[in-house]
Amino acid sequence: FSSRRRHTRFRNVTGVQTCALPICYSDKFIIDEDYAVHVPPNLDLSGVAPLMCAGITLYSPLKNWNAGPGKKVGVMGLGGLGHMGLKFAHALGAETTVFSHSAAKEYDAKRMGADHFVVVKDSKDLKILSKSFDLILNTVSTDIDLDPYLQCLKLDGTLVVIGLPGKPYSINAGTLLDQRRSLAGSMIGGIAQLQEMLNFCSTHNIVSDVEVIKPDYINKAYERTVASDVKYRFVIDAKSF
Repeated sequence: FSSRRRHTRFRNVTGVQTCALPICYSDKFIIDEDYAVHVPPNLDLSGVAPLMCAGITLYSPLKNWNAGPGKKVGVMGLGGLGHMGLKFAHALGAETTVFSHSAAKEYDAKRMGADHFVVVKDSKDLKILSKSFDLILNTVSTDIDLDPYLQCLKLDGTLVVIGLPGKPYSINAGTLLDQRRSLAGSMIGGIAQLQEMLNFCSTHNIVSDVEVIKPDYINKAYERTVASDVKYRFVIDAKSF
């Protein structure tokens, strides 16, 4: 890249990942230098691309709710968001549990640092974990019953909604009143925290698990995304445009 006094021009961007915002693809763009971050050279750029979306989206709530040694953190879903939450929670030193409907994801969860893996087919699968967690991150973008997960929170525990279900959740107020539990939401982070996250990733060698694709595969990649057939983010190689 070449730097100017107020702007930074980036060339040959390795990849751009899709997210919940309007999508565009380019191999050149100009931004104000106040909104530029330094990518540590030891991180693979294809794995860095999703950190700018999924990465900071999960890093921010973990830091805000003080995930770390002595804390028990649950991650609902092991997808594009959830796998980043797992990697960060583990690196921060928290005892980390992944909740998933798919037993096939246990190997990946353990490989990424999960201490425990819970297959959830029914709310009864969570009863044994009642009052166990300090923090649970809901990365699932479907309409599910949050009450069984809220009951897994201990005194003053918090469940943070990160995935977008498409319609309002129905919440049992009694479950919140019991144990003084909290239900919160989190979206992304500022530039300073984005740089903090990248530095943290450099120290702990964390990047997103990605499949690098060429532009002519975009439609197929979208179909696979809808079918939840991604491990765990697609990144488009912009050099091949």
